[in-house]
Amino acid sequence: MSTPPPPVVDTMRQIGSLLQTGDFRAAHQQLERVVEQHPDYGEALRLLGGVQLALGDAKGAEAWLRRAVAADPGWPASLATLGEMLLHSGRYDEALPLLQRAAQHLPHAAWLLARHYNDQQQPAQALAVIEPLCASGQAPAELVTQHVAALAALGRQGDAVDFYRQLAQRMPDHPGAAHALAIALAAASRHAEAERSTQQALARGHRTAAVHFTHANSLIALGQFERAETSLRECLGQEPRHIEAHNHLARLVWMRTGDRAQSTAALDYSLQRFQGDDALLAAKAAILQGAGDARGAYACLAVSAARAQAGPALLVRAGLAALEFEPATAVTLAERALRLSPGSTSAKNLLAAALLGTGDARAALTHCETLLAAAPDDQYLIALQTTAWRLLGDGRYEAFCDYAKLVRAYRLQAPAPWTDLASFLADLKQSLERLHNPHGHPLLFQSLRHGTETTNDLTREADPVIQALFKAFDAPIRDYMAYIGNGGDPLRRRNRGAYRFNGGWSVRLHSAGYHNNHVHPRGWISSAFYVDLPDEMAQSSSLYGCLAFGEPSIITEPPLHAQHVVRPQAGRLALFPSYVWHGTVPFHSDKARLTVAFDVVPQTQ
Repeated sequence: MSTPPPPVVDTMRQIGSLLQTGDFRAAHQQLERVVEQHPDYGEALRLLGGVQLALGDAKGAEAWLRRAVAADPGWPASLATLGEMLLHSGRYDEALPLLQRAAQHLPHAAWLLARHYNDQQQPAQALAVIEPLCASGQAPAELVTQHVAALAALGRQGDAVDFYRQLAQRMPDHPGAAHALAIALAAASRHAEAERSTQQALARGHRTAAVHFTHANSLIALGQFERAETSLRECLGQEPRHIEAHNHLARLVWMRTGDRAQSTAALDYSLQRFQGDDALLAAKAAILQGAGDARGAYACLAVSAARAQAGPALLVRAGLAALEFEPATAVTLAERALRLSPGSTSAKNLLAAALLGTGDARAALTHCETLLAAAPDDQYLIALQTTAWRLLGDGRYEAFCDYAKLVRAYRLQAPAPWTDLASFLADLKQSLERLHNPHGHPLLFQSLRHGTETTNDLTREADPVIQALFKAFDAPIRDYMAYIGNGGDPLRRRNRGAYRFNGGWSVRLHSAGYHNNHVHPRGWISSAFYVDLPDEMAQSSSLYGCLAFGEPSIITEPPLHAQHVVRPQAGRLALFPSYVWHGTVPFHSDKARLTVAFDVVPQTQ
């Protein structure tokens, strides 16, 4: 890019200061004067497009950004900015070539590409973009995170650890290398090692927001919640708009207090400093909704969503809250978001779900079919599709959701060295209860109510009893795969004869506890294993504590109810497709209901 005259350089510095303080209108006025005097100055054109977008004019922003690219086709910043805007609009065919050109020079563009590919469950493409950059040892933390995520999606967590361990050995005094190794170790659930690695980075003076955030993640997994809170507050002290750190901190405070106001206090403080920040407002709304207050979440966003210049992400977040109590409002918000961003997948998902609640199942089905063409293994979309079929009386519903055939229960065999199942379950109960949050509050953003859920991936726990449990699951999983066989439907067409676990957790429900109906969007086969049950549940002929299938978590018109149940028994494992709606019927007892669940996905070669 050509260097502008000195007076323009000074003006651009002033504009940079205005942008940092959020004075977009003043920056816009100055940029217009610069562009009027220097119509081919690509960086001014790029910034003008960015400001136009911040002011809510997406169409005008795109025009300025296209002018910037035309004025200087090789300027990576313009390519990346236009590509990012198009990517967020869902116009992938236009965005990806621009970002691929920019990614050769800009790590941010490479990060955008890799995150997109990972989000679209295309980890191999993400690796192709990001691995060469990460091999240098100079990649920022966000790039490392996407690299590790891509390897993990391919079941190669061990490769990620080896890659970054070798890097750390080559660069023993580089704090960034220690941080990168910590990210890889955490993804492999080796949290004690990850925590030591982040401590090394911090000791070497690498006290960035990203390192504190990684440190907090490992501390959470290790159950050291007070230290994790401290690390998250350190992160937010440096980067008060770090959305993931706000989410994690809210989870910890909620676990400790069960209080919505305390859980959102840090967000409220940041919102005082950055008033009207859409991302912070959306994060607060998500936390309120995760804590069971959908109406409060909507109220948090209502004023901002009513503005003509409200962005599509904010509109979708408001729509997700409205979906729980007023689907017609969710339809309106989704349609507004799609007018601004016609390719937005999240807006299309919201619209499909909301239409089911307003009685327009046929239109919902059309949207589902379009979305599934791009993401055929998305279990939530399959759930919406089958719900539309059920509302329309379409026979395909019975084939995809034949619960009598597709939900199978197994009696687990006691693994060696245990000689009977009862003694194994007694030892398993002790191991699991050590992992449950002693404060007794549920995790945010989870389907359970009146209970707790473990925070770490049980499939990677070192405890020999838990390891034995997951080895014992192998025989019923393989039997289930052989039973379902092969075919063209979403369950059978992915059956390649090999699987891997994609997360495992334990749930402890107390009296009046239950699971809201839900699906597992990134699963394939899901499960429920009963470890310890109230005596009343085991002996009762009522539905208390049963696993119920078929009732959607979303409002439908007309309402739909459960069609199949599995009665809990200690030692029983239920396996079923991840796309079927399932939840737990509330129960009442002085004794807790302790279970383990996991997802499996096809093993890629």
